Amino acid sequence: MKNGNRGFERQPSFSDEQKPMPLGDKCNYLCPYFRCNKRALLIQVKYTKGNPYKVGYCRWVGDVCITGECQYAYCEKRALLPGNKCAFAINKKNERDNEIEKELQKEDYDDKMKEIISKKFGKKGLDVL
Repeated sequence: MKNGNRGFERQPSFSDEQKPMPLGDKCNYLCPYFRCNKRALLIQVKYTKGNPYKVGYCRWVGDVCITGECQYAYCEKRALLPGNKCAFAINKKNERDNEIEKELQKEDYDDKMKEIISKKFGKKGLDVL
C-alpha cells in the first residue's frame, strides 16, 4: 500500500516561519537569520546567579560577538543595514509611529471642534463633547 504523501515530508506552513528578533532597532546574534561568513558564531549559555542567558561567542577572534559591526556578519533576509540596524525593526517602528500620528490628528480635530462650539456659545472652556 502506498503512502498518501509519496515519501515527501510535510511542507512548512506560514506559521512555522521564524520571526526576526532585533534588540530595539539593532541586529541581534540570536536572530534566526543572523549569520557569520566565517562560520565562527557559537552560542553559549552562561549563568548569572542561577539564571541562564545566551551569549554569542566568536571562535575566530576568541571574544564576544559584536553582531552587525563585524565585517563578516550578514542577514539571510538582507535586513542588516549599516550602523548595525535591522530593517525589520525600522519597519515595525514606522508602523507604530503612523498609528500614533493618526491618533494625535484625531485628538487635534476634537480640540478644534470644542473651540468652535465654545466660541459659538460664547463661553470659554465649555465642555459640550
